[in-house]
Amino acid sequence: MKHDRDFDPTYGTAVELLPGLRRLTAHNPGPFTFFGTNTYLLGTDRLVVVDPGPALPDHIGDIVKAAGGARIEAILVSHTHVDHSPGARLLKEQTGAAIVGCGIHRAARELLEDEINPLDASGDKDYLPDRELRDGEVLQAAGLSLETIETPGHTANHLCFVLQGEDVLLSADHVMGWSTSIVAPPDGSMRDYMVSIDKLLDRPEQTYFPGHGGVLRNALAYVGELKRHRLNREASILEELAAGPATIAQIVARLYVEVDPALHPAAALSVFAHLEDLAARGLVSAAPGLSLTAEFRLERRTD
Repeated sequence: MKHDRDFDPTYGTAVELLPGLRRLTAHNPGPFTFFGTNTYLLGTDRLVVVDPGPALPDHIGDIVKAAGGARIEAILVSHTHVDHSPGARLLKEQTGAAIVGCGIHRAARELLEDEINPLDASGDKDYLPDRELRDGEVLQAAGLSLETIETPGHTANHLCFVLQGEDVLLSADHVMGWSTSIVAPPDGSMRDYMVSIDKLLDRPEQTYFPGHGGVLRNALAYVGELKRHRLNREASILEELAAGPATIAQIVARLYVEVDPALHPAAALSVFAHLEDLAARGLVSAAPGLSLTAEFRLERRTD
């Protein structure tokens, strides 16, 4: 499920996508960021900056330059991965604008016994908002109204934002144009992610501006594809376990045979997220206990 083959990041230059809505892509390309993190500038003579990205002084300078003489009234943050939120502190230092949006970084669940969080370094532990937004709350800034949509899954504190009066949703990393979102325990939760997918499917917005990659048109059809992709992956995992007990490494080797082995660790975290959800639903069990190295088996149910 990859799109955006022709995406142009135009580093250093803000690209107008709609009147009063521009995208500025940070120069932090990588296997989990595509060409880089998208920062959005909303407004004209007054601005809201959404996801100022990593702590890259050059990118913060580009944001200030793109703002020109317009006052930045708020810095809106969707979630606390280090490619999205650390730049907020740098931008606040330069502009005095308040940091609003998601709460502090937290995991979706407590660590299991002897578990080490493989994505610990990806969390921005220093993030502290001036104001935390909750589900349904509307931010009024720069003459705009932005509705908060809580969408946990990719992270426990993930938010999307709806630009009221427009058919527009800022989807951050919950829905991306270039790839499916990473859902990796304990930071992420597959059950929360699927609930959040259904939450967006119940909304009317058809244009998404994601945290990585290009604009998504006819977005609800794409979100439906994401849901089917996850359900198909779940079904494939259950089929593997129907043949007998298996470890995550064995499942990944069979299901991701055409994927670069360098990406297998990330695939393992995705499979773990599915298995964690399946275990919570009583469909699989793990011995000696739920972990990345456990042996999983299908639960034979009689009901």
